[in-house]
Amino acid sequence: MKWVSSCPCWGRRTNDDENNAGEVVADRDPVLLVSGMGGSILHSRKKNSKSEIRVWVRLFLANLAFRQNLWSLYNPKTGYTEPLDEDIEISVPDDDHGLYAIDILDPSWFVKLCHLTEVYHFHDMIEMLVGCGYKKGTTLFGYGYDFRQSNRIDQLMLGLKKKLETAYKTSGERKVTIISHSMGGVLVSCFMFLYPEVFSKYVGKWITIATPFQGAPGCINDSLLTGVQFVEGLESFFFVSRWTMHQLLVECPSIYEMMANPDFKWKKQPEIRVWRKKTEKDNDETSVELETFGLTESIDLFHDALKNNELSYGGNKVALPFNFSILEWASKTREILNKAKLPDGVSFYNIYGVAQDTPFDVCYGTETSPIGDLSEICQTMPEYTYVDGDGTVPAESAAAAQFKSVASVGVSGTHRGLLRDKRVFELIQLWLGVEPIKTKRKHLKTHKVANSG
Repeated sequence: MKWVSSCPCWGRRTNDDENNAGEVVADRDPVLLVSGMGGSILHSRKKNSKSEIRVWVRLFLANLAFRQNLWSLYNPKTGYTEPLDEDIEISVPDDDHGLYAIDILDPSWFVKLCHLTEVYHFHDMIEMLVGCGYKKGTTLFGYGYDFRQSNRIDQLMLGLKKKLETAYKTSGERKVTIISHSMGGVLVSCFMFLYPEVFSKYVGKWITIATPFQGAPGCINDSLLTGVQFVEGLESFFFVSRWTMHQLLVECPSIYEMMANPDFKWKKQPEIRVWRKKTEKDNDETSVELETFGLTESIDLFHDALKNNELSYGGNKVALPFNFSILEWASKTREILNKAKLPDGVSFYNIYGVAQDTPFDVCYGTETSPIGDLSEICQTMPEYTYVDGDGTVPAESAAAAQFKSVASVGVSGTHRGLLRDKRVFELIQLWLGVEPIKTKRKHLKTHKVANSG
């Protein structure tokens, strides 16, 4: 299964001339777009080989490519999640000044022909910013990264540092505005804590969109137990299956780092509920009970539910239980997130999604079809208790940044839909102090006509 990533059948990497078709305005502070969980194209190649394949995102042969290349194990000695095949290297393409990897996540001709918006990630926002006079490679940059890894791992931190330096220097030493989405805000928070002087030097504004500052309890708990479906509808039949995704997420530090913050004062503590079938030892009589697991008790549930979890790879069975080494690492990341502070002179703006049913509590089994052994949960579809949010991150979490904000605004929209939302674009333009060039020209023309009388 080999192909060259520049093949037009699989999505051509565009060049600067095509990407900067709009009018460029010199008076712009640079913008760096930072993606979130699953928001970057990932390539795979064999070591000592120049050919590579796109393994995330892709609709065709998605499950096969994902299993062969992205299934991984966490290495507690290094802190990195590493492919099961030791000869494989995972990378993020840096074409188009980092924007290619976060634009259309499956840039194949088929996706573009059908305009499958589920994988049109930062595409609309990039077009909006270009339309406001930003130039790719001068005042507009992107940062995609290996989202399997911890949000504080050296590889990701140094990559972000390099991007900020490039944007700052290329634009004539103008301070950068970061626009982060989802887990990208967690990544930026870690960077801000670990590299405060660098952050202060290069960053002037930080705009977050749909960031799970205090975690995303419903979605993350269920991701660890049964997986997640990245796309819905007809496209899901061609995409990575829920179970295939689950077997990766169990070994991803980034997922553990978005578990509900136990130190946050939730209006109501997140819970996992399980309808359990109980058998009396003395008389073999059975009964059904609803068991409830809080944030602390849920760890024992994860352990029991995933005790038999495994996958087959290369003819071998690989055990994938709940990973306590990752949990320990993630707990230290949470300490960093709780301590992170916004440096003086940096303006912070927050956009969070509202008016969408968002998973909060998760329930497995029913009173009429209870769970026997807890390992059965992994083959059970969940039932959710919903709260307000963007469908993924509760508004309570996304609105609860510990940083003083210039503005914090709830916008009706879905988690990924916020990246192409008209109201979000209006807020970004307002905070950047820009507007579309065509609109500006129209206003000037109207003003001149009015004055001519």
